[in-house]
Amino acid sequence: MPASWPAHGAPAEPEEGAPADEAEFSQAVVALTGDDVPTKDRRRLLGRLVRLEIGERGVRDLFQPKKAIGWITDSVTRVAPYIPVRDLDTLRAHHPGLDRDQMAERLIRNASRVTAGIGAAGGGVAAVEWAVTPSLLSAPVLLAAETVAVVAVEMKLIGELHAVYGRPVPGSGTQRAGFLIQAWAQRRGINPLKVGGSMAAAMGTALRKELRDRLLRRFGRNLSTMGPFLTGAAVGGFLNRRATLALGEEIRKDLLSGGGAGAQPAIEA
Repeated sequence: MPASWPAHGAPAEPEEGAPADEAEFSQAVVALTGDDVPTKDRRRLLGRLVRLEIGERGVRDLFQPKKAIGWITDSVTRVAPYIPVRDLDTLRAHHPGLDRDQMAERLIRNASRVTAGIGAAGGGVAAVEWAVTPSLLSAPVLLAAETVAVVAVEMKLIGELHAVYGRPVPGSGTQRAGFLIQAWAQRRGINPLKVGGSMAAAMGTALRKELRDRLLRRFGRNLSTMGPFLTGAAVGGFLNRRATLALGEEIRKDLLSGGGAGAQPAIEA
């Protein structure tokens, strides 16, 4: 895991000596969190994740719900330290002239578009899969990859909303990752006093179970992207967008109400 999280929001590089597949996996997920990734590139990146998943676990394991959710949970925790969260100065540069609430709305809207794009890309790939029966074997693998990518986008959104409202996520890369995982699983603003300063502390038994349960619900909901022809793409995109909008608004509401560790907003409304 990286020892630091770049202040400008660029993704941290995998540490020296990290397995090549792990580095490739993290880089593909980070690329999928971008705001302006063309659909063909999203499908290519999802295809790369599918290849890496099969290489790591095999198709048989990913057909077993418990093992599939275990893989997704492991993947989310592995990728979290590399998610590029922009700091306040970078966000101001990217969104000049916006007050804090306008900027928060823009971030939530943009993130929802990204997750909708991932759902549409995954559904589009699934539509092709349904046309060739043997290729259906990759459907649960594709769904697992999509789930990891969508969660990464939403954790990035959570980190940036904290920056907007004057509560930048503290600590090093692994510490910040732990806080983001906690916030995503609990759908609450981050309270640094609740979680220790390490990934091991963040991923204690109770929180890991909470993360797994939340991922299981998301994984089940995204089964709709496996529908035949273009219905999977349309439904997958719609459901992802709706879920991201709801999460963003919940985090924003919690931050405005003083949830987590209190701090004064950095951008005045």
